[in-house]
Amino acid sequence: MNVNLYQAKPNQTIEEHVQCLMKVLQLLKEYGYIQDEKLYFLVEKACEHHDDGKVNPQFQLRAKSKKKIKFNQEKEIPHNILSGFLLNPEEFETEEDFYRILFAIVYHHDYGNPYEIMQEKQDLIRELLSEFKIFPINRRKMNIMQRMMYDDLAIKVKGFLHKCDYSASGNYLAEYPNEFLQDALEHVKTKWKCENPDSDWNEMQRFCMEKRDKNIIVVAQTGMGKTEAGFQWIGNHKGYFVLPLRTAINAIYDRVKKNILCDEKIDTRLSILHSESLAYYSRHLEENDMDLLEYENRGKRFSIPLNISTMDQLFDFVFKYQGYELKLSIFSYSKIVIDEIQMYDPELLAYLIYGLKRIVQMGGKVAIMTATLSPFMKELLMREIDFQEENVCTFTNNMIRHYIKTKEEKINKKDILELYEKNSKNGKSNKILVICNTIRKAQQLYTELKDEMSDSEKINLLHSRFTRAERAEKEKMILEFGRTFDQLGNIDKQEGIWISTSLVEASLDIDFDYLFTELQDLNSLMQRLGRCNRKAKKNVDEANCYVYLEIDHSILSSNGGFVDDTVYNISRQAMESIDGKLSEKAKIELLNNYLTMENLKESQYYRGEKGYKQTLKWIEGIVPYQYEKNEKRLRNILSQDIIPSPVYEKNKTDIQYALDILWNEKTEVLEKIRAKEEIMKYAVNISYWQWLEYQAAVKKDIAESYPQIKLGHYEEIPVMECVYGELGYEKMQYDCVVRETKFI
Repeated sequence: MNVNLYQAKPNQTIEEHVQCLMKVLQLLKEYGYIQDEKLYFLVEKACEHHDDGKVNPQFQLRAKSKKKIKFNQEKEIPHNILSGFLLNPEEFETEEDFYRILFAIVYHHDYGNPYEIMQEKQDLIRELLSEFKIFPINRRKMNIMQRMMYDDLAIKVKGFLHKCDYSASGNYLAEYPNEFLQDALEHVKTKWKCENPDSDWNEMQRFCMEKRDKNIIVVAQTGMGKTEAGFQWIGNHKGYFVLPLRTAINAIYDRVKKNILCDEKIDTRLSILHSESLAYYSRHLEENDMDLLEYENRGKRFSIPLNISTMDQLFDFVFKYQGYELKLSIFSYSKIVIDEIQMYDPELLAYLIYGLKRIVQMGGKVAIMTATLSPFMKELLMREIDFQEENVCTFTNNMIRHYIKTKEEKINKKDILELYEKNSKNGKSNKILVICNTIRKAQQLYTELKDEMSDSEKINLLHSRFTRAERAEKEKMILEFGRTFDQLGNIDKQEGIWISTSLVEASLDIDFDYLFTELQDLNSLMQRLGRCNRKAKKNVDEANCYVYLEIDHSILSSNGGFVDDTVYNISRQAMESIDGKLSEKAKIELLNNYLTMENLKESQYYRGEKGYKQTLKWIEGIVPYQYEKNEKRLRNILSQDIIPSPVYEKNKTDIQYALDILWNEKTEVLEKIRAKEEIMKYAVNISYWQWLEYQAAVKKDIAESYPQIKLGHYEEIPVMECVYGELGYEKMQYDCVVRETKFI
């Protein structure tokens, strides 16, 4: 057939559309993203034939009509299925290659169930293709085709077909090149040498440079430059830098944008991938002369070479929804850096490790970079992923940053206040960080301390249940307060207390003089210690870190607490013997001695119903296309965005003003996004069960009902009656007999 005589779209023939795909494919080859000749040939064939089924008369009628005609299920068959019947097996050297292409073509759109349609509508298929030579597909061929869902080469072919098709149809550049990063990093070193002629890459950074073509695990103490090392490992390649917290992602983005890329060509070089990325761009890049919507879209389309992302933006492919092959094929030529892997709970860790395993199997490279890695975690990684021992290295020394004082009691206001007042009296730098395991405990301590302090403006509270706007402001404040050096390059000396949660554990560049913390599992505890004397520039002749071994056991197995008693008991046992200076090397030895597979193999973390082992087994057993793309959320903890009723009442006028802009037909897209962000700055994220509890209270008429705020045709945010104030959001319980509110 002459496909140039048939329309793929109203303004483009099938031949013209195929040529657009071929240009994308050639670009991927030029960048070295497709190096295997057989893979290239198969993708080329898939691109060539993917839309052949559009030659059918019903599709041509719709494509050529000036009116928009809807797809008629009674008269039509999806074109991707028809394309399969026009695929000639004789074009391929092996039967297996034919089925790979057949699978990629038939499933390149999610239109109905191809197996059922092919089985039940053979007559209609023949009728629609009566003018052409067809190659019948019987049940045997269908079964062989479906087995290709498990064939890695077929998965790549389908993924690259998606990449080429989406780019050609959307008329956007599939990939921007990375030919700049290594030069940019050398420029960073040149700047260092201007300040210090002896500056050079350290041993850990050189290790990453030398192992660019390997899967690596790097354990390095705080302050050694793991971020620069991670980008050195990526080199002039497509890369993803994955962190657990949006705050950390934004900080790394700003750092790379300014210090490494010098703010040059950012919109084609570096992107953020998290749920609030566009809002972040609009707040921080407004003065730049760039199209922020287009910039955001480049990131979402995976076109930009360097990306800093949350796990859920990338690793949802583990659920094998229809079309997941696109991400997996992109990662097959990418390099993935996982920062602070110890931050993930057992379910998310299982998703992550399974995803990394598949990426490596498909040809991608992975690097684990962390300040702490237990033997237990290392064994889980080594079991599933091709890490060679010579590519696993720990970089640490006998530097002493911490003098530990363990206490056989619960964290309390008395000890914190005594140290604060003593330092204040002696004129010492007095930056105190308090980290609690739960928001409730942080709120309680904040209230108790504020009531006792004469200069109560010197105490601050930070946790995840402030409104987005307040949290952003508090994060900005703690970064400023927690800096190591002042503007003159001297040790920054200030006075104040910050009370927080695990929110500040990882990737926040804060440096306090003293730390008070509840006992947490050893990995997390070591991260907490890293927020004190971070740069090792402060005196450690007296205790600067106080660890409280007694905790509320009611928080075991709940958010913010320990996973189970096993982890708690091991962590407690490890810390009971610590009293005095603790070197960086000794911290690693502590982890190596206690957090072993032998000690944790019977824990709920490993063997529990929602533990690592069961989750990994479950996800390995997922059948391709079993789930819809949005049916399974990667985040295992369900949550709900709400606007607290006191915040709504206080800001009702501003919210309504933003809504008027949002729903005005004349408002431009970017302005709509900013209006939506203006509303969402009043939002707080709470657990879903708290939201359900409130809804139950409304039904019983013991809680006031508020209207839903409509942000889009399919998106809204509720207003919830609750207490919100200086402490942020406070959980409420409603008495079912009288209207009585109890605060927790």
